[in-house]
Amino acid sequence: MSMPHYDVLVVGGAGVDTVVRVDELRVPPGDSLQVPPVYDYVAHTGNGVALGWHALGLTTKFIDFLGDDPQGREVLAAYARYGLDFSHVVSPHGTPRGVNLVDARGRRFSFHDSRHPADLRLPSDFYLPHLERARHVHLSIIGHNRDLYEDIHRLGLTSSTDLHDWDGVNPHHRTYALSSDYVFLSAAAIHDRLDEVLHGILDEGRARFVVATDGADGCHLLVRGEAKVRHFPAVRPERPVVDSNGAGDAFVTAFLHALFEGRPLDECVLAGSVSGAFACASAGTHTEFIDLPGLRAACARASTAE
Repeated sequence: MSMPHYDVLVVGGAGVDTVVRVDELRVPPGDSLQVPPVYDYVAHTGNGVALGWHALGLTTKFIDFLGDDPQGREVLAAYARYGLDFSHVVSPHGTPRGVNLVDARGRRFSFHDSRHPADLRLPSDFYLPHLERARHVHLSIIGHNRDLYEDIHRLGLTSSTDLHDWDGVNPHHRTYALSSDYVFLSAAAIHDRLDEVLHGILDEGRARFVVATDGADGCHLLVRGEAKVRHFPAVRPERPVVDSNGAGDAFVTAFLHALFEGRPLDECVLAGSVSGAFACASAGTHTEFIDLPGLRAACARASTAE
C-alpha cells in the first residue's frame, strides 16, 4: 500500500509569540507603562502558513525543531486541537519565542529571539521521508532547513518561501530567494529599490514569479519573462483592522492555494489580498483562519466591488 501524499509540506517556523498592545510603536519616556492584558499565542511564520493551508482544506504536513519546554507543549497541544499533522525533532535550545508590539492601528513590530545556532540543521533522516511524500514544499527562513533545497530540486518538487522584510542584501535571505520557485516578501525595506530587488531575484535565481506585499498599498508582482512590475491595489477589509500579525502568512497561503487550483495570477493576488485582510481583523497571531467557502465568497464580493 502506497504512503499517502501531502499537498503541502511546511518546514520550520513554529514558536510562541507574546503580543503587547501599545498606543504607538515607540518607547515612551519613563521606565514603565501600563498596557492591556498581555497574551501568548502559538505562532511564527511556518505555523501561520501550515494552519492557513490546513483551514483551506489542503493535506498539510508541518515539521520543525521544538523545545521540550512549556512553550513546546503549548504548540503541541494547539496542533492536536486543530488536527494539524506535525512532527518535530527536540531542540536542546528550546522553543523559539517572539515579542510583538501592536499599535492602535493594528501595525506591529516583532522581536524574534535567535536561540537556534547558525549551524543547526534538520537531520536528513528526519525530513526526507516527509519530503518524498510532498507535492509542494514551503520553507520558512529560519536557517536550519536551508540544506533541504538540494533534495527538493533532486525530487522535482516546487517550493516557496517568504523573505519577510528582506533588504535585498542580507545573504541569509538570499539563499531562499534564489532557490525557491515562488518567492514572497514585504516591500517595507526596499521601496526605493523595488524593481531592482524583484528583477534580481528572477535574474539570479529560479523563481517563476516574486510578490512584494505592501500593506494598505496592495502588492507588486513580477513574473519571469516580463519586464514590468505589476501593481495591484489592496482590497477593502470587510471588518475593522485590529492586528496585522499573520497577514503576510495568510496572503501566501491563499495566493498559492489559488495557484495550485490553476487560477490566473490576478485571481491569486485577489485571494491573497482577501485572506490577508481577513487576518487583520483578529487580535493576536494566527488566531483565526479563513476557510475555502469563506475565501471564495469574499473574493466574489471583492470582485464585484472593483
